[in-house]
Amino acid sequence: MMHKLCAWVATLTLAGCSAGCSFAPAYHRPELPVPAQWPSSEKVGAGNTAAHEPSGATAVQLVSWRSFFTDPRLQRLIEAALEHNRDMRIAIARVEEAQALYGITHADRLPTVNLGAAQSAARIPGQLSPTLQAQTNRRYDVNLGMTAFELDFWGRVKNLDAAARANFLATAEAREAFRLSLIADVANAYYSLQELDERRLLAHATMDSRADSRRLIGKRRDVGLAGDLDFLAADAAYESARAELANLERSQRVASNALALLVGTVTQDLPPSRPLIDQGELPALPVSVPSDVLLRRPDVRSAEQRLLAANANIGAARAAFLPRIGLSLAFGTASRTFSGLFDAGTGAWSFAPSLVQPLFDSGRTQANASLAEARKVIAVADYEKTIQQAFREVADALAARDQLTEQLNALNATEKSQTERLKLVDARYRAGVSSYLELLDAQRDAFNAQQSAIQVRRAMLTAAAQLYKALGGDAPSGESGIGKNS
Repeated sequence: MMHKLCAWVATLTLAGCSAGCSFAPAYHRPELPVPAQWPSSEKVGAGNTAAHEPSGATAVQLVSWRSFFTDPRLQRLIEAALEHNRDMRIAIARVEEAQALYGITHADRLPTVNLGAAQSAARIPGQLSPTLQAQTNRRYDVNLGMTAFELDFWGRVKNLDAAARANFLATAEAREAFRLSLIADVANAYYSLQELDERRLLAHATMDSRADSRRLIGKRRDVGLAGDLDFLAADAAYESARAELANLERSQRVASNALALLVGTVTQDLPPSRPLIDQGELPALPVSVPSDVLLRRPDVRSAEQRLLAANANIGAARAAFLPRIGLSLAFGTASRTFSGLFDAGTGAWSFAPSLVQPLFDSGRTQANASLAEARKVIAVADYEKTIQQAFREVADALAARDQLTEQLNALNATEKSQTERLKLVDARYRAGVSSYLELLDAQRDAFNAQQSAIQVRRAMLTAAAQLYKALGGDAPSGESGIGKNS
């Protein structure tokens, strides 16, 4: 009889685990709330080679970040950040936390079997004993037991398990999205620091040049070849350059602190840094249609996993309206003496099925179902918003890639012209043909052109790093790679 009971319970358990129906709505991925193509842009000038049309290659074929960011110093900084950045460590721990929570929920789909041993003793006083003699009763039990296992005929536990798994994957995708952001942020901070350093060197050279001009004009004023107006203009130009140098030194220190915070550790023995002009062009990033690009981004995949979790929670909330069937089972041996536990005839078992049907709970079950429906609406809107934000980031990066090349070409031409103009005006001034104000004007224009060219070079590298991040970088195109740090 015990064998028949165990076989029957096992059959019910398997039926509850695998054959249960589900009240979760059928999942359909929402339509992309963005245009089918990227915003078009006119090609301006021969230097613009960026095209948005699909060319057979897709963004899924992006290179790894080590192949994209080739500066050895930057590579070392990114490696250190991926290992030591505290927010990255938190993101990794969040994945481990979500994985553990998923394991806890998943365990509810299978019965929990415990081995138990117990002793009970009770003394009955003589006044209460039928024999009027005090008695001491003892009992020893050893059994295997399964307590309150739910037969999941309606898919409640199955949907809770699916929701927990989706939340785990969403957290893993969020970790991957942060990893890409950290790589891009370190690159941007590095390029900004390089820009400020080059602008500082230019400002220092300009200040030295203007100091020489001030000394020269001072000597010419002493012998009557220059007036006070020229000397005051030279002095003001020198002080202006000194103030700009102090401002750039302050900004450089702030940028250095920002990069150090991102890296999260003190880096030593780093390779020498490359000037911006020697960074070269970063690898071209092929861009296909939005659906190929956006759906592979980890933040979009994370939002979709949250939507899947919300969808599964609806099934669990709907199943709560139906009866819950539970099983409690134990079998083993029982005896009055410890030595007789395993003697013949000491077998014992218990079987306690239960059924609970909600009747009145002041609307709690209905409110939980309404809550699950509302959270799915929120998850759909969050998914669509994430898609739209991703589309904008890619479109902005593409626009920057298109226009910054043309802007840099124009600034390089401007810098060349202003440098030539400065040489001519300086020669004319030394020959006494031009005034110092004309020379000062040429110096300012040349300085501004050089500063602007440095800023745009940095902006081009930053735009490339942002485009790498916006296209999903080297993130895997399937489910997130668990345990991937670099």
